[in-house]
Amino acid sequence: MTSSIAFLFPGQGSQAVGMGKELAEKHPVARQTFEEADAALDFSLSQLCFEGPEDQLRLTENTQPAILTVSVATWRVLKEHGVEPVWVAGHSLGEYSAHVATGTLSFADAVRTVRNRGRYMQEAVPVGVGAMAAIVGMETDKVQQICADASEGEVCEPANMNSPEQVVISGNKSAVERAVALATERGAKKAVLLQVSAPFHCSLMQQAQERLASDLKALQMQNPSVPVMCNVDAALVKTADASRDALIRQVTGAVRWDECVRGLIAKGAETFVEVGPGKVLWGLMRQIDRAKTSWQTSDDAALQKALQGLTGAN
Repeated sequence: MTSSIAFLFPGQGSQAVGMGKELAEKHPVARQTFEEADAALDFSLSQLCFEGPEDQLRLTENTQPAILTVSVATWRVLKEHGVEPVWVAGHSLGEYSAHVATGTLSFADAVRTVRNRGRYMQEAVPVGVGAMAAIVGMETDKVQQICADASEGEVCEPANMNSPEQVVISGNKSAVERAVALATERGAKKAVLLQVSAPFHCSLMQQAQERLASDLKALQMQNPSVPVMCNVDAALVKTADASRDALIRQVTGAVRWDECVRGLIAKGAETFVEVGPGKVLWGLMRQIDRAKTSWQTSDDAALQKALQGLTGAN
């Protein structure tokens, strides 16, 4: 079994109706995870994950606890089979899943916190005022320059530096639209507005950050059992206080994903496992470093394949 494993936990955008259903049917520890989430939230999150409706699952305050729950359920199945990471990281919301996996946060606290986080983010900016866009095939410093040129007194900032190929920007709708036009003009392979409900990871989220900060400060947190690569600094956090601080600053701060993954590689990570729904991080991994072994666990077949590869079991 490999000893240089990093677990990567996905963020918003990886949701799909039906996620976790097969997992819960086949693995008692996964089913128990969904039951815990339902109890913590006082409504059937499991039913929303398994059956939809999609418009309800897409609401940020539902999406965030739903992805967290599927990710934690998947992590518990891996753990049950003896697969343990040396480091963990999570993309945006996924950083909460990472902290559950390392014992920084209890699962019940995390699931309630991210539901509030989703609601605060949704309420911070009126619908239609903010936007996000993906800029593909352009270096980060050029994207930063475009944001500066497009802002014209409004907010337009890099929000996710996902890979050498992809930067997502966030801010006021009109500024983001100007940036998309400029990026296209200046040679981006692709520049498209994203279907999102709010402009995440930019300074328009200040109010959400303040509301979330008081929630996080009220929580009991432990030092993580293994180092967590945090989004906002692309650095490892090893204490409860540093973990809390990184989760607070992350609301308005950019997700430095490309740097996070490269930082883990520099520490010696050889094998990367995307733990949870979808294959977004697995796809980004291929853009960041194709030479590294990477697994995804988006359905039971993929999970079984990963387990076989990670444990050497047949």
